[in-house]
Amino acid sequence: MNFLAIETSTETCSVALVHGDEVIERSEVAPRRHAELVLPMADELLAEAGLKRQALDGIAVGRGPGAFTGVRLGVSLAQGMAMALDIPVVTVSSLQALALEAPEDDAAILSVIDARMGEIYVAAWRRDADGGVSLLDRERVDTAAALVLPEAAAWHVVGSGWATYEAILRERIPAPILSAEGARYPQARHVAEVAARRFRAGEAVAPELALPVYLRDKVALTLVEQGKA
Repeated sequence: MNFLAIETSTETCSVALVHGDEVIERSEVAPRRHAELVLPMADELLAEAGLKRQALDGIAVGRGPGAFTGVRLGVSLAQGMAMALDIPVVTVSSLQALALEAPEDDAAILSVIDARMGEIYVAAWRRDADGGVSLLDRERVDTAAALVLPEAAAWHVVGSGWATYEAILRERIPAPILSAEGARYPQARHVAEVAARRFRAGEAVAPELALPVYLRDKVALTLVEQGKA
């Protein structure tokens, strides 16, 4: 199966191409440049594999949560390409893709994205026997100070939320932290990893049913909330 995976929900813009058993990718930390980079990245990967867009069997995309503009961009591009090519789409949680950046062992994984406005996008995961991850709780938006986690013997923490709220999160994580990486972002190769299983399971949807997940509707503080009025 040939399919493209797109992940633009955070500071990193990344695209991966699954071509049979091979996965090739392009990834760059490039805030505010995703719209400029994502299609050229896709075209470079197709050219490297010697494929035309018409050879694609599907599109996978990180559905969020993350930056509103980045999530919208990724999902809109996936929908547009899939509609033009008459192929299905698989959407993948960006928090799930981020969790796959953690080391592969028995420790629980906390994926945490800085949501700005004093909040985080967060979810806890466990490793599956096949190397994937499954939810231990639910994906949500919360403050770091209010975070409540399920019981686990140890944790890995990945994501920009750690870089912003490390001191608070250390107080909220009740078990030993085996590793913590604040400069980790969801990557298209992990979107592709999850999507490959879903394509095989027949879980792809029509492009118009591929929807973003924001977890919150509010994108900015009011002047009153900012203390400016």
